[in-house]
Amino acid sequence: MLPESTNGTSGGGLAVPMAWLCAEFIADDLLRAGCLVEPGTLEYRAGRQTLALTIHLCEGTDAHGGARTAGRLDEWLSRTSYDHPWPQWVRARLDERTRAGEDGPDLAMAKETWRILEATSVRAADLGGLPPAGFGFGFPVDECDQVWVPAWQLGLPLGHLALHLY
Repeated sequence: MLPESTNGTSGGGLAVPMAWLCAEFIADDLLRAGCLVEPGTLEYRAGRQTLALTIHLCEGTDAHGGARTAGRLDEWLSRTSYDHPWPQWVRARLDERTRAGEDGPDLAMAKETWRILEATSVRAADLGGLPPAGFGFGFPVDECDQVWVPAWQLGLPLGHLALHLY
C-alpha cells in the first residue's frame, strides 16, 4: 500500500529519519534505565536530545543505528565527558556532514535538535563555579544558587551519568 502523500520527497518515497529515530530510541532507553529523572520533564528531554545527538553524530553517515557495543559506549562516554568540548564537536560534525553533501531527514533532525538545545534555556544549579574534577567530592553544590543555561548544558551531564549507570 502506497502512502497518499510523500510531502514533497524525491523519488516518491517517505522521508523517514531512521538513523535519528534509532539514536533517539537508544538515548531514551539509556535514560529510562538510569532512572535519573522523571520521563516527560524538561530535564529528561534535554538529556534525551543531547544523548541522541551525541549517538547520532558518533555514527558514520551510512549508519543504520543498532547494537550497543562496548566501543560505542566508550566513545559516547568520551564525547559527553566534562572536559570534552561538546558544543564545538557538535557544530564541527554537523558542518562536516553538510559539506559532504549529506542531505536527508536524519541531518535535518540533528540540526533542528541542536538549534533547540542551544535556544532553550533552563534554570539549573550553578556548576560553573565548581573546582576542577581532580579536587574530589568535598565541595557541596548549593542547589538554591541557580542560573539560566542552554538545555544541552543540563542534558550533557545527565546523559553522561546515564551512560555510566548502564
